[in-house]
Amino acid sequence: TAAVDLSCVWHNLEYMVCTWRPGENASSDTNYTLFYWFDGLKNRKKCNNYSVDQGIFECIFNLSFPKVINTYPAISILITDDSEEIRPLCANKNPTTLVKPATPRRVTLSKINDEVYIEWSESNTFPGNCLFYEVEYHNGDLDTAQIIKVTFNYLQCFSKKNQPTTVGNNFTSIPSVDPNMKYVFKVRAKPKPECYSSKLSSDWSEEKSIGEKTDSTFYFVLIITVPLIVAVSMIILLVYLKRLKILILPPVPDPREILKRMFGEQNEDSQVSRK
Repeated sequence: TAAVDLSCVWHNLEYMVCTWRPGENASSDTNYTLFYWFDGLKNRKKCNNYSVDQGIFECIFNLSFPKVINTYPAISILITDDSEEIRPLCANKNPTTLVKPATPRRVTLSKINDEVYIEWSESNTFPGNCLFYEVEYHNGDLDTAQIIKVTFNYLQCFSKKNQPTTVGNNFTSIPSVDPNMKYVFKVRAKPKPECYSSKLSSDWSEEKSIGEKTDSTFYFVLIITVPLIVAVSMIILLVYLKRLKILILPPVPDPREILKRMFGEQNEDSQVSRK
């Protein structure tokens, strides 16, 4: 009857989401309740933000600590029911193994000469230099994406036009890009091992693109239409030249045809006069 498959994720060092399934022998109307406690709380706290979806229980509660602390206390979790027929579930969680950063926001792209600059906002809930980032990008003609790892914070300002100017944001650059290709970028954050033991990554940011992909359809249509236009133009030109030749050099009449017509007309006149 005890809850099973307990899983918890600490989102952006702000709130924790725990999910579980009901026990095999638990009744369908079982109302599980989650309590949590850690060193520093006087009393255990009850999680009140419940939801159930397709038999999966979920509860969300706020959980944050000051940034200045170097270690986090273990979280004790109790899942039980008001009925004595339900066996309680007790678990201890190391919060550093449950950290999942928030998705990077405000991703912007800019192009300077043959370099693309990618800039995004950093989370303000993590201590400095406790996150690294992965930037995935690909061009319009390739299915295989490339991933670069950004392990340090950029705090530089640029005075040149169109370059990143927001201090405190993270950015990196991709050099030697093809100016005639369209590139698609997305970013995600990961905790640094020296700060947290978590292997969880943030969700990928929304894809952003820059550049224009060369349209192969345009060239295909161009290859077909240009020879067709040339062929039609040649036919029109030949017809025009033939008519022009007739006007400039009219055909010389055949003397035999002239004599035929002359004698033919005389024969007709003689026959008329006899009648």
